[in-house]
Amino acid sequence: MNINPREEMNLRAESAVLVAVRLPQGRATAPSDHEDPLAELRALAESAGVRTVGELIQNREKPRGKTYLGKGKVDELAQLVKELKATLIVFDNELSPSQIQELEKELGSQGASAKLIDRSELILDIFAHRASTRQAQLQVEIAQLEYTAPRLRAMWSHLGQVTGGSPVGVGTRGPGEQQLEIDRRLVQKRLLALQRELAEVQARKRREVQER
Repeated sequence: MNINPREEMNLRAESAVLVAVRLPQGRATAPSDHEDPLAELRALAESAGVRTVGELIQNREKPRGKTYLGKGKVDELAQLVKELKATLIVFDNELSPSQIQELEKELGSQGASAKLIDRSELILDIFAHRASTRQAQLQVEIAQLEYTAPRLRAMWSHLGQVTGGSPVGVGTRGPGEQQLEIDRRLVQKRLLALQRELAEVQARKRREVQER
């Protein structure tokens, strides 16, 4: 069984391939960006402690719906991940949960199993490790959970194959669907607890300011 590699990550132990799909409306206008379109993402990866081992860029008029990257570039990415023994793929573009799921599926079918995150998730990881106050830590964890919540189906999709290869979908009640519901409840419960604690911290800070 091909296990989805998305899990608790320690980005500081990862070797990554950076990927960017450059679209007409999003292509940079600064000369430095034309010379090195992945410069900013590379700097962010470095800030997160990620070691960049490879890069892939594609110019497209519009994203491919299923995988954002074109089919040929997905194959090229799979080959790159295997050759470089990369453990992480970081997209400069923001991907939907279904695009992450489909990309990991296509890459995994070619023997290129690697964790896949996008720019937003990378930035949240950086914030999490730099948050020094309790208020900042709470705000970052809330942002991470809000980002993760709509992506739970993609993260747990592999469990839907336990019952014979059928994907998790409408009308099914396999292990993946059950775990999805459990995770959603856990995320919502944790979010509410964090939001309550954050409100208490902010109220305490306001009182301290007023008392001064």
